[in-house]
Amino acid sequence: MKLLGIGSRINHAEYGKGVITNVTSQHYWVTFIENGLETIDLNSDFDVIEAAHDDVDTVSFLDVETSLVNILKKWSDATEVVAIADKYKGGTLILQPADDSLKPYELPIDKFFHKITMVRDRLRVMEQRINASDLDAQQKVDLQQYITRIYGSLTSFNVLFKSDTH
Repeated sequence: MKLLGIGSRINHAEYGKGVITNVTSQHYWVTFIENGLETIDLNSDFDVIEAAHDDVDTVSFLDVETSLVNILKKWSDATEVVAIADKYKGGTLILQPADDSLKPYELPIDKFFHKITMVRDRLRVMEQRINASDLDAQQKVDLQQYITRIYGSLTSFNVLFKSDTH
């Protein structure tokens, strides 16, 4: 087994894609896109996406993490993973028409939650693209105001999100 260096990119079966940010005598410290910082054994089972063999720590963990977050925000649709509130897991959203002769529409609440989360995530990407676009300042402000109103409308669904207070 050849030791991977800091900056190597891997794909772990349990944690997903990540970047090695530190190497100790027994572990890799890996910052995973969806699971944050985890330590895994050097002999763990994972796929190497891109190997870096310079194992000298010339960059701090904070620098690597900050850079990775900035790159992901700028170039991908990946965003933070937000959990649904435990009380709704496995539940059903039922839309009951006023007319009793009509059948109600049922949707797994997990699926509905996913759709709301995807709308929010796509708004964030749109916001980033507007900010990076060649539009003039006033056009950017106008579009940002629309996006802000849409975010405001989405707050109705905050009850679905996991919260430390509930």
